[in-house]
Amino acid sequence: MPAFTKESLETLRQKINLVDLISSHITLKKQGGFYRARCPFHEEKTPSFVIQSNDSHYHCFGCQAHGDAIQFLMNYLKMSFVEAVEHLAERFHVSLEQSNKVEEKGPSKLKLREALEKSCRFYQYMLFHSHEGQDALSYLYSRGIDLEYIRMFQIGFAPKVPSALQRYMREFKIEEKDLKEAGLVTENRRDFFSDRIMIPITDALGRIIGYSARKFKESTFGPKYINTPETPLFKKSKVLFGLSFCRKRIAKEKRVIIVEGQLDALRLIYSGFQFTVAGQGTAFGNDHVQELINLGVKNVYLAMDADKAGIEASIKVGDLFQKEGIEVKRLALPEGLDPDSFIKEKGPDLFEKLINSAQDYLTFLISEYSKNINMQSPAHKADLVQRIASQIQKWDHPLMVHESLRKLARLTQTPESMLANKQTPNVHLKKSANLSFSEVNADRVLEADLLRWLFLMANTYPHIVKIAQENLTKDHFKMSVCKNLFESFIKNFQKQKAADLLSIAIDTDGVEEQLFLAEMLQKKVDKEKAENLFIDTVQKILDRNWMEKREEIKERILSGKCSEEEALALAKKFDEIKKQRPVVKIVNDE
Repeated sequence: MPAFTKESLETLRQKINLVDLISSHITLKKQGGFYRARCPFHEEKTPSFVIQSNDSHYHCFGCQAHGDAIQFLMNYLKMSFVEAVEHLAERFHVSLEQSNKVEEKGPSKLKLREALEKSCRFYQYMLFHSHEGQDALSYLYSRGIDLEYIRMFQIGFAPKVPSALQRYMREFKIEEKDLKEAGLVTENRRDFFSDRIMIPITDALGRIIGYSARKFKESTFGPKYINTPETPLFKKSKVLFGLSFCRKRIAKEKRVIIVEGQLDALRLIYSGFQFTVAGQGTAFGNDHVQELINLGVKNVYLAMDADKAGIEASIKVGDLFQKEGIEVKRLALPEGLDPDSFIKEKGPDLFEKLINSAQDYLTFLISEYSKNINMQSPAHKADLVQRIASQIQKWDHPLMVHESLRKLARLTQTPESMLANKQTPNVHLKKSANLSFSEVNADRVLEADLLRWLFLMANTYPHIVKIAQENLTKDHFKMSVCKNLFESFIKNFQKQKAADLLSIAIDTDGVEEQLFLAEMLQKKVDKEKAENLFIDTVQKILDRNWMEKREEIKERILSGKCSEEEALALAKKFDEIKKQRPVVKIVNDE
């Protein structure tokens, strides 16, 4: 994760135009020296969301939402802190310099993005204006893909003419090594894609990171689809195809449709189902699941094909979400139809009905597993029930396990007592791949929790800053990085009367603080419980320090190094401290 120099972050702060940014997402109307809109963070009829001209903060007088450009992107589009900073830098043409000057490996990602953006223009031009492209265009029209669809998703055509893309790129002085790193040119200096329809693959922010190339003639060499190889920008296991078109709606509605193919995703998105994604050239995995969980997804609809592969994919993907406590339902597509062909033949309204009548995951699982067995046979039935019960017991949420076992008992007419969860709940600590148990620090976790509440919720609940100031000092923090960020936050808040994340990042004294800030803000907060949980965290810190003082005195007494008189004095002090457990002092806004 990169850490950026103060100078480049300061340049970014000066370049950001908050009105320009927010008006690209919601409708702002100018009224005197203010811009007004209906708040995107709560339902309202009368606009109460305002931005003062030349201000760097927004404020809602209805729900008290308040923040800067970074907080808007984090709250509205569910971006991470780093994603928001990089998105703003790209939008306002600021080059972010890294402060941890590690030797840079490989080419600049900016150069790769430039190559990919220009390649997209080239492929679109070839689709519309070349002789070869006319055949590709005719094929697309025959598949029910019209001009609006093509332009919306920037579909293009890679000609068969040798090195055509490379000749085009030379006009822009884009080097061959960058084309290779972007996956556009092979090691033997040939264009990677040839004689294929080009479907751009974008990241969650809408930036092109690769292509899925489909052949439309039998004579074209190779499989039906060829994807961009792994590059510094394109990691198949992490890409959710279609997310850039659907991120906002998925975050708002907390639901998602998952399909198998890119054309299925594009057809559904084009037809109004802008909460659809697909995996990318690989099995749908835990990274994809986590990306959607980070967007707040609570309901998953599986629209896989009705063939054997689609059913197996539904079972596997559904299990990944159920394991995380996410509700899963499966759409009953007719055999022989995928979402793309279903929409073309039967229309969006009937697809909506499929969503509304979707089958819950457990019922689907029982139905599939029981197809080829005799449920009247006690042995066969017992085997099926045990197979599904074992799968359920591997899920991570005890309540989900409990309720699912009860439902399994009802659906299979099995006594609940025979399916009681006798295993220890599969509760585990989730860690990143490079984090060892020895690195999990309880003090770091506790202090990070407190800072997260402050940084993300102080604008909505400003009195929690007063509570922090009344109860805590820098000496309450054991982690130096947390101590530094706490001091920086309090100073910044007093100066601006607002929690400005970009200013806090600029004011951090080193790479460690900035990296910790980015890591800390990755975790989401429950806004509805913000005040109570913040107070609870403050109490835990006070209790920790209170108990440590007692332990310190106890150790001195037991060390054997004190005189009898000193030991008695320490014992008295121990009793006094024991009776004086600190309680959080609540400070209101008045």
